[in-house]
Amino acid sequence: MNKAYQSLERHFARLSSLNDAIGILCWDKEVIMPHGAAERRAENLAMLEGLRHEILTAPEMTDLLATADAGEDVWRRANLAEMRRLHTHATALPGDLVEASAQATARSEMVWREARQNNDFKTFLPYQQEVLNLTQQIAKAKGEALGLSPYDALLDSFDPGTRQTDIDPIFSRLSTELPGLIAAVLEKQNSLPAPTPLQGPFLVPQQEALGRKLMQQLGFDMTRGRLDVSLHPFCGGATHDVRLTTRYEEADFLPAMMGVLHETGHALYDMGLPADWLSQPVGQAGGMTLHESQSLTMEMQVCRSRAFVEWVTPHLRTEFHIPEGTPGWQADNLHRLVTHVAPGFIRVDADEVTYPAHILVRYELETAMINGDLALKDLPAAFNDRLHALLGLTVPDDRHGCLQDIHWPEGLFGYFPCYAMGALAAAQIRTAAFQQDGQIAPALAQGNFAPLLKWLRTNIHSRARSGSMPDIIKDATGAPLAADAWQAHIRTRYLDRTPDA
Repeated sequence: MNKAYQSLERHFARLSSLNDAIGILCWDKEVIMPHGAAERRAENLAMLEGLRHEILTAPEMTDLLATADAGEDVWRRANLAEMRRLHTHATALPGDLVEASAQATARSEMVWREARQNNDFKTFLPYQQEVLNLTQQIAKAKGEALGLSPYDALLDSFDPGTRQTDIDPIFSRLSTELPGLIAAVLEKQNSLPAPTPLQGPFLVPQQEALGRKLMQQLGFDMTRGRLDVSLHPFCGGATHDVRLTTRYEEADFLPAMMGVLHETGHALYDMGLPADWLSQPVGQAGGMTLHESQSLTMEMQVCRSRAFVEWVTPHLRTEFHIPEGTPGWQADNLHRLVTHVAPGFIRVDADEVTYPAHILVRYELETAMINGDLALKDLPAAFNDRLHALLGLTVPDDRHGCLQDIHWPEGLFGYFPCYAMGALAAAQIRTAAFQQDGQIAPALAQGNFAPLLKWLRTNIHSRARSGSMPDIIKDATGAPLAADAWQAHIRTRYLDRTPDA
């Protein structure tokens, strides 16, 4: 390790603090910022994004990276490699393009809020068009610098090292087999008694209290994070200040509860990253596929299992003051409710069987938009056609169609495939964890997440970005990432109806 490398660690520690400040401002923008502050906040964020870009692309940084030697330490060598990858991404873009994109996405996101509520794609179109134009420029510039296709260059920002050649074979198989799998699951479900709906209302304060209790049960440290409300659930914030959000409906507490469990999975990953490397690139999460695998391991794999539902049922009755014996409030019925499969319009509310179809639609459309094969004005019709083809649904309006997600308004092209890849990884991770540690399953049946969290800390969280996502998955599970474990899980839970699934 030479002085150039040591100097780089100091520079990237400064960048880490700047990233934390941006993270808190972005959380504030989406949670509590008054609408009238949107324009100024866009300017603030653009300036900070520009400052981050200046630090990362400064001539001194280029010189240091050219001469740095991390020595023989595996983590320092991985850190230096990640520094160079980030530097290549940054130097591919001129500063004015970075600031223009930050301003455009901030404005687009605020307009999207009203457009979604008012089902008004026409008003939103010019703002999204500006974001798309700038994102295409970014994709082209990064692609040229990295020797990648434009879309792969965007994908690399969210899942370092992952390429369309990794995704396409898996998604092609899903696209072919998913409709038949969904049909078989629905046929099996329709042969069984329908679950009894739960009668509300479920007051928001009670739902909030339940969410916080479950967060802590999973292992969330409330001294290092918080729970709030936003239009679109997310997990963000800063180092040692992990903030997650959900949204509530008084008629049904399950979407908010499952949203909290999902985002808590993300938060636990952030809280479990190695403390010694938190201010360095290598200490960050290993990409969005791994991040999504952590949220779905908790929400879908574990917290929709019969074992968890058996444990949580009496706690739900207590929280909502439901007398024991009330129809519908038995574990069997609650399990059928949380594993009920019904093709729907809204991705974040989708069941685990139909969820990948939503990602297949978005992946196909966003690659077409980046490549210039789909005009933005044609997006609503294309979205509706593809959702109908995969799920048989007729989209009633753009609010339930292409306006539902925040990702495109925020310029997050290349992000969506990580959701489906994360679902596949979650099934593979859960299968491996249960096989490798016989204490995990019985502990979860008692509401004890400590053994599972310990396994995740050891095999996923503590690895941070010291290896690639494929290597971390293979090391943890013993096999490359594939769709097999996910499909086996779906068949076990929904077709075989195994009692503990």
